[in-house]
Amino acid sequence: MLKILGNIVDIFNETIFYGELSVVDGKIESIRELVPPPSMGETGGFILPGFIDSHVHIESSMLVPSEFAKLAVVHGTVATISDPHEIANVCGLEGVKFMIKNGKTVPFKFHFGAPSCVPATVFETAGAALNSNDVDLLLQDDAIFYLSEMMNFPGVLNGDDEVMKKIAAAKKNGKPVDGHAPGLRGDDAKKYISAGISTDHECFTKEEALDKLSYGMKILIREGSAAKNFEALIDLLNDYPTEIMFCSDDKHPDSLVDSHINSLCARAVAKGISIFKVLQAACINPALHYKMNVGLLRVGDAADFIVVDDLVNFEVSKTYIDGELVAKDGKSFIQTTTVEVLNNFNCALINVSDFEFALLNVADPIYAIEALDGQLITHKILCNPLIKNGFYESNIAEDFLKIIVINRYKNAPIAKGFIKNFGLKKGAIASSVAHDSHNILAVGVDDESICKAVNLVINQNGGVSAVHNTNELILALPIAGLMSNEDGYLVAEKYTAIDNMVKEELGSTLTAPFMTLSFMALLVIPHLKLSDLGLFDGDRFEFL
Repeated sequence: MLKILGNIVDIFNETIFYGELSVVDGKIESIRELVPPPSMGETGGFILPGFIDSHVHIESSMLVPSEFAKLAVVHGTVATISDPHEIANVCGLEGVKFMIKNGKTVPFKFHFGAPSCVPATVFETAGAALNSNDVDLLLQDDAIFYLSEMMNFPGVLNGDDEVMKKIAAAKKNGKPVDGHAPGLRGDDAKKYISAGISTDHECFTKEEALDKLSYGMKILIREGSAAKNFEALIDLLNDYPTEIMFCSDDKHPDSLVDSHINSLCARAVAKGISIFKVLQAACINPALHYKMNVGLLRVGDAADFIVVDDLVNFEVSKTYIDGELVAKDGKSFIQTTTVEVLNNFNCALINVSDFEFALLNVADPIYAIEALDGQLITHKILCNPLIKNGFYESNIAEDFLKIIVINRYKNAPIAKGFIKNFGLKKGAIASSVAHDSHNILAVGVDDESICKAVNLVINQNGGVSAVHNTNELILALPIAGLMSNEDGYLVAEKYTAIDNMVKEELGSTLTAPFMTLSFMALLVIPHLKLSDLGLFDGDRFEFL
């Protein structure tokens, strides 16, 4: 039997009392209130349910699930709602099964979904496709808890047969449907939600979120490595405590080393929001909405709980999952193990001449993508690239840089365009993490640098790279071109080094340049993106 003394935080009854928690065989056997000691400083901290990330793509951490868990438990996270559509776009059903299998090797509660949009659109080349029959089979599996984000909101609004079959399969199996509808408002939002879609993590204004809340949708406040909507949405928690959850969506390894959902709790409390409302969003709401196998600090529940030093900073001193101590004082007890390598990468090395961008048969200027720091949406703007010998080149002075997408599944023509706000003054960066089809994306100041960065990624069958003259860094991602098979803390160190190089040596002004880069091919997020097939208008849903 395990006995823990401390200030017990009862979120359901909105009380805090000094007591004793008894755990037997991984479950909470009893919770007893005791007379507190004279000094509150001697009470052993505060005991509360573990934190839940209510929407995250584990693959974006560049870590396999077991290594993600190793880092996350240090911050009090005991469970996730995880959408495996990144690896599904690369490896199909085999990729989803890989995530489930690896997640089961550690004491952590992953709750995976059935990817709803693989591929995300028909306007790009993916490595796999999941039809409605595949999705139905997944949803019948007890290891699958929901239908993952329905990004094809035009398909919902237009009653697309395959889309509606996937939603019907979720309803048949009694599992919720996650949404993904950035900017959708009014009657369109109402129609989308009435189809049975229950959540959205893509709201970037309070007005949009209020609109969706009014139609019965639950809102996830997202704060990841690229998209940051906390400040815009957090005030909603005051009036909608049972309808709000916290999520990261995409979190790079260096960010995960620093903090997780615990930091959102600290920021929310600092804004004067009730501690019980904050913990409702961080611990209770996702567990109830998704019917998760997670304890909520009640007698008979699984012993999934944490001990924090205070209810201000939420520094986690201990994390328990099923009664097992998995982290203490910043040290994780989850061990790194050997991981099988699964991939789908078939791309030959590229020549410098392949990146030449011949003049278009249009008058200057041409359309370009404007990346926005901390946002997934982009703007469609006009730019004047440099022109030399009949070819477009990067205009470093005005920060219009060449961006390319290469099909990583077969040899094919290279898509080319221009992008603003990366701020590179030298070299180039490349990545095989390119939502959602995960082809190879690169941005650079000249074709030689772009070619070198791309070929570093191809040589490793996936990774993120940065180059400048003879200085080359590569973080290999051999699992689906998305994840490393190394220790999570080592991956974070390597990623930090390459991230620093991009900012300090190459000159990028972005908070998370690789995370921002990875979304420049995500066609379902407006307004302008680049797929391996060309420049795509996300508003008109067609190629430019």
